[in-house]
Amino acid sequence: MDKLQRLKQRSSSVEEYRKSMELLMMRDGIREEEMTTISRFQSGLNLEIRDKVELLPYRDLNELVQLCSRVEHQFKRKYFRKDSTPSYPKSFKKEGHSSQPSPKEEKEKEKEKEKSSFKASSKDTKTSDIKCFKCLGRGHIASQCPTKKAMLLKGQDHYSSLDEATSSLSSDEEEVLESEEEILPCEGDLLLVRRLLNNQSSKIDQSQRENLFQTKCKVLESTCSLIVDIGSTSNCCSTRLVDKLALTTKPHPKPYKMQWINEDSVIVNQQASIPISIGNYKENVLCDIVPLEVSHVLLGRPWQFDKHIIHDGLTNKISFQHLGKKFVWCPLSPSQVNEDQLKLKAKKDDEEKSKNKNKKKRKEKKNFSFEEKGLGSSEP
Repeated sequence: MDKLQRLKQRSSSVEEYRKSMELLMMRDGIREEEMTTISRFQSGLNLEIRDKVELLPYRDLNELVQLCSRVEHQFKRKYFRKDSTPSYPKSFKKEGHSSQPSPKEEKEKEKEKEKSSFKASSKDTKTSDIKCFKCLGRGHIASQCPTKKAMLLKGQDHYSSLDEATSSLSSDEEEVLESEEEILPCEGDLLLVRRLLNNQSSKIDQSQRENLFQTKCKVLESTCSLIVDIGSTSNCCSTRLVDKLALTTKPHPKPYKMQWINEDSVIVNQQASIPISIGNYKENVLCDIVPLEVSHVLLGRPWQFDKHIIHDGLTNKISFQHLGKKFVWCPLSPSQVNEDQLKLKAKKDDEEKSKNKNKKKRKEKKNFSFEEKGLGSSEP
């Protein structure tokens, strides 16, 4: 804690100073409001940077750090300009002097040319000496760094940075695709799913802010619900879907235990190839068979990784390429999701009623047969 309170920027860069502060806060287990962290960060800055930044607007700590890096870069530029100011020759051409230069003047001119070329090269080297404090590269500053970094805290207060893979398109991928298809959810009533995904209120917000991506697809001409979830580590399908459509299953090559919210775990040891179709998109997706109750099909990270999907967080649309064509999946609106869930609930209630009715009939029939046997064996 004392180290954190005494921490100052001094000769370190803004990025190095910030990393040191974050490392000490993690080590001491300090959790505080962002405004308190901003005040702590400002108090340790060098005075010339702090005076400049205090006059500039910013919204959070990240913007403050970017502003400090820019101010730091401005000071460095001023320093480079002072060092690279051109020097003027000592002797000038006098009036009335002969147009033919003397050998002395020629030597002086050659010396001046050598000096100017040397200064130009030194200026280039100085600009190339600008070092990025994120990727440790040269020629750019941290705020203009093309490589993003993530800091990981390891044991014994060591930290390392991992480069996030910047998406770079190859020459083949940069070619414009022939067509792009926007796919709406399939029509039709869903197969029964045992429980509702969640309880919807009477007034439904139509924005996608709190919604997972949900749509409807076709599986062997049956309309099924489909969810794309970035938090799932596997593609899954419900056991009910497999049983209803009599899909072919095969043993899982690596069986595992899946644990949901409670402590109970389910052994996943079967897989099935699900023929999914939405519009012109048709594909067999290998899914693990689990007692899934929120949807018939759940596409997780394996499918998203293979398709290189792009998820629009605002519209909740998902775009990807399949067989050289670009597809854009549109999500169901919250009201459509609620309507489907109400239908599923009605189907579930009807199925349970008919099941209870049949159970009651079988019980009555069994009791009646026992009574007949008892009457037949009794003596007059």
